[in-house]
Amino acid sequence: MENALLIALSRQMAVAREMSTIANNLANMNTSGFKSESMLFDQYVMKDASEGSQASKITFVQDFGQHRNLRDGTLQMTANPFDVAITGDGFFRVQTETDVYYTRNGHFRLDNAGQLVTANGDPVLTDADAPILFAQDETDITIARDGTISSSLGLRGKLSVVTFENPQNMQNAGGTLLSTLQEEQPIDEPHVVQGALEGSNVQPIVEMTNMIEVSRSYASAQKLIEQSDQMRRKAIQELGSAA
Repeated sequence: MENALLIALSRQMAVAREMSTIANNLANMNTSGFKSESMLFDQYVMKDASEGSQASKITFVQDFGQHRNLRDGTLQMTANPFDVAITGDGFFRVQTETDVYYTRNGHFRLDNAGQLVTANGDPVLTDADAPILFAQDETDITIARDGTISSSLGLRGKLSVVTFENPQNMQNAGGTLLSTLQEEQPIDEPHVVQGALEGSNVQPIVEMTNMIEVSRSYASAQKLIEQSDQMRRKAIQELGSAA
């Protein structure tokens, strides 16, 4: 009975974290550049030390990580010259107060100083590791497909677009920002689109279906716990009556 309770509890704990992942996906279904995630599960086998047990081993559920879906989201045309979408591999480099982070969310704007920044005000970096500044009288700002920025005053730099050996190892750093200790690999010929945003690749119907399945799995584990508890109570009552 103890084994049944422990196995069911391990499943419930893993399912609860899976539900949190699904909820986060649904909450970001309209977030530009967001990539959906899913839990990775494995069996955790250990010896059974219970007296009188017929099984030599018992199997628990163990979640050991998350998988990020790197499939491109749908392009959404905005006509905003500072919106930029990446098609294919790559991440924009963003300078925050603490470190350089990476994002697929190209919803940029100009701050009061004329600097190209993210929606949170973090400077967007060029391939020369510098912020991008525009004068107040600059016009005709264009961003070429390779990320080269030009205006009425000429060339202004090139957006830094990088990738990594294993993007799956990148860690969430809040919002759509990602961090990693991996070495950057510059993309020589990135594909960016001005006046567009990459939509989230979350599929709401799939996520809702997963949520229903997870809810049923949690309820099934709860039923097993309740049945084990009833068996324990019954055994205690019968043994107590016999005594």
